[in-house]
Amino acid sequence: MKAAEKIFDWIVITFATVLVAAVVYFFMVPSNLSVGSITGLAIVISNLVPLTVSQITMIMNAFLLVIGFIFIGKEFGAKTVYTSLLLPVVLGIFEKIVPDVQSITGDQFIDCIAYSVFICVAQALLFTRNASSGGLDIVGKLLNKYLRIELGSAISMAGMAVALSSVLVYDLKTVVISVLGTYFSGIFLDRFLFGSTIKKRMCILSKKNEEILQFILHDLKSGATVYHAYGAYTDAVHNEINVIVDKSEYLKLMNYVTKTDPDAFMTVSTINEVMYRPKEFK
Repeated sequence: MKAAEKIFDWIVITFATVLVAAVVYFFMVPSNLSVGSITGLAIVISNLVPLTVSQITMIMNAFLLVIGFIFIGKEFGAKTVYTSLLLPVVLGIFEKIVPDVQSITGDQFIDCIAYSVFICVAQALLFTRNASSGGLDIVGKLLNKYLRIELGSAISMAGMAVALSSVLVYDLKTVVISVLGTYFSGIFLDRFLFGSTIKKRMCILSKKNEEILQFILHDLKSGATVYHAYGAYTDAVHNEINVIVDKSEYLKLMNYVTKTDPDAFMTVSTINEVMYRPKEFK
């Protein structure tokens, strides 16, 4: 990776972490929400011990990093360490600048919705830079490794446990909103993370395969794989074009195929992620 790209990575990670801190401090803290996260748990604990949210977050994140290094290994790279420690520092700065923070919207439920949306934007930015905000991600990896719970489910379970912990200090309404916020945050995050990476896999059988293939290669600037397919009913051999395209390419290709060969046979499936490692194919 070039130096400029590395610098850009760290800029994005820093911005996303500051955004996480801002969303937590200006939406969660004033509304006493405990939407599933380490900072949510810190908000609950701050009602029981004489420490600030930033101090509790720092202690828990540092503890989880140590536990992660001991029981999981060194897969927690510099980015996770950086975000885990930067988050409570930025929270501490907000606590100094705006000590008596008040709800921006004046409504607990709207604060929860705003938090869910903005936190997903921040986490999606971190995801694109191969980073995370630490915290419950580490808990999820521990559950995944030792209890064989699927990672996404493990993180969701930990988040729900945090949301339910608000019953120790808050009323039932706050508990319900925190649980709903945790649930919808997971949905929003899936949309942000996978909505941008979802692609379509198209399998095309046509008498005008060569024209379609040329369109894919030269107009879409994409690649394709051609398989020899045997038709059991017709007892004939066909060439089947397989191509993976994004949303805009899918529409262009679909329009071209239907115009070029109205009798073409196509199947379309959804691909959530594409992984390409060129070195393996050399």
